[in-house]
Amino acid sequence: MYFRLWQGAVVALLATALFPVSARAQLYSWTPEQMAKYTAQNPYERFPDGRPKVPDEVLLKVKGLSAAAVDLARSGYPNQFVDTLQSVHAEKKLVGRAVTLQLAPARPDVSNPIGADWRAKGNQRALDHQTAIDLLEPGDVMVIDSFGSMPVGGIIGDNLAYYIWKKTGAGFVFDGPIRDLDGISEFDVPGFFKGTEPTFIHNTMVMGINVPVRIGATTVMPGDVVLGDRSGVVFIPPSLVQGAVDAAAAAAAQKK
Repeated sequence: MYFRLWQGAVVALLATALFPVSARAQLYSWTPEQMAKYTAQNPYERFPDGRPKVPDEVLLKVKGLSAAAVDLARSGYPNQFVDTLQSVHAEKKLVGRAVTLQLAPARPDVSNPIGADWRAKGNQRALDHQTAIDLLEPGDVMVIDSFGSMPVGGIIGDNLAYYIWKKTGAGFVFDGPIRDLDGISEFDVPGFFKGTEPTFIHNTMVMGINVPVRIGATTVMPGDVVLGDRSGVVFIPPSLVQGAVDAAAAAAAQKK
């Protein structure tokens, strides 16, 4: 297939288009101080931008959990589970740290000043969904709120899905459509999405990167631990991750 012949070249090409480090600190993201304020209960280290960095060894333990069995309601978080999305590979588990992107329906009197500000900061490429994708690191999960709209078109196709997978080793969660599901299904990226659309994404604008977003009826924060499996997706605040792991271990011990 065409994709198989060109996937390596695509990854190399996209990698050369990464934004400079200075482009990470923009009007459309929280400052490290704001990130720390709104994720103040995070018990772990942070990335330079302030996003909570749940350790890899903890993420490994999360892989042993079931999304539906993680009960956050008793800790005061009753709205963290989403079971309305489709999955690329129902048998594959998705675990990682959320990088969030907020999209909105395009509106010229808003998008034009945003674009002008973006270019004034020295950015050559347009501010779009790949701006956030380019910021991904190993262990990240790309979480995109495209306001649940199907007519916006596929957020990614097989090329960008492969790029996300190779950059992160994890996958994605979109409250919106993807395109080229057959192509994406040919490799092992775990992904959750609302549906499929044949067209490219259009008529949207970026409203925020690494800010709170909505997926289904859930609020997702940057740095939340994403756990997805065949039952659905749960977004775990960093402060509750160890408790979820301990509760699962205690439940397993009681069954012995």
